[in-house]
Amino acid sequence: MSLSIGIVGLPNVGKSTLFNALTKRSVPAENYPFCTIDPSVGVVAVPDERLEKLNTFSHSAKKVPAAVEFVDIAGLVKGAAAGEGLGNKFLSHIREVDAIAEVVRIFRDDKIIHVDKDIDPLRDIGVINLELILADLETVTKRLASIQKDVKAQKKEAVFETSVLEKVKSVLEDEKLAAATELHSEEKEVVKQMHLLTMKPILYVLNFSEATENDESILSRIPGPYVKIDPVFEKGLDMLIQKSYETLNLITYFTTGEDETRAWTILRDSTAPVAGMAIHTDFRDKFIKAEVVFWKDLLDAGSYAAAREKGLVRTEGKGYVVKDGDVIEFKI
Repeated sequence: MSLSIGIVGLPNVGKSTLFNALTKRSVPAENYPFCTIDPSVGVVAVPDERLEKLNTFSHSAKKVPAAVEFVDIAGLVKGAAAGEGLGNKFLSHIREVDAIAEVVRIFRDDKIIHVDKDIDPLRDIGVINLELILADLETVTKRLASIQKDVKAQKKEAVFETSVLEKVKSVLEDEKLAAATELHSEEKEVVKQMHLLTMKPILYVLNFSEATENDESILSRIPGPYVKIDPVFEKGLDMLIQKSYETLNLITYFTTGEDETRAWTILRDSTAPVAGMAIHTDFRDKFIKAEVVFWKDLLDAGSYAAAREKGLVRTEGKGYVVKDGDVIEFKI
């Protein structure tokens, strides 16, 4: 499964430095043949002590981590939604990612001039989010105009869509992210088709520096989940990668044996047949059952045989929802 995080930010906030630090941790290309070969894309291994321990447990010949894809997106300037700078390019690229890592500078360094001359992380967050909001407002407004003919004809779907989009529009006009709109499941499906920028999960990446002064007074006011990183000294990168993985609503299950220990990436709440698709579509289409044991239970037992004797290895059917940390053997 290839899901991507777009790295965005204002000029001179450390976006490229961060991307370069992350790509030093890129996984071998042969393990991820689905990946696009693109200089602005880095496929990065997710640090996971469970994989390391299972690999040692099985004396595996090969170890393959889970991975998350980071995309270095063209820098944003105020007015991007109106086409300023590389605005159109920025917005088109960000539409293609699944979540946003919003890099915000909290370090002070007179040698690296901020685009607005001074350091104000909350202002910077406001600038970026407002550009995304304005772009979404334009998208929603255009869609509302395009379906008015069907609304006048009292077509049920168009009337319903209009009611949903008017809700979203009202939130955007209040300069809030579309994700703040209260929607039930049917309404969410309508909005999902719009691919709105501000419906994407956002992780705020606070760029600090061990070598200079930092403005950490605003930490309690960051409007969402955040992680602190120092890309120059590569501090906090593991936490960023892990948080990015979680932001995409991903979990990991494992397969392990003498040949290979591998971490497999799936969406949270996936059933066993769907989870098996990460390995091969046959594991969904020809699924019979799955033998499941929690990774720590397996290690504590000392062997598969001992885990089975203790009743720790369970046989699960098609309805089983895979848990983060499961070790699974699929039967087809």
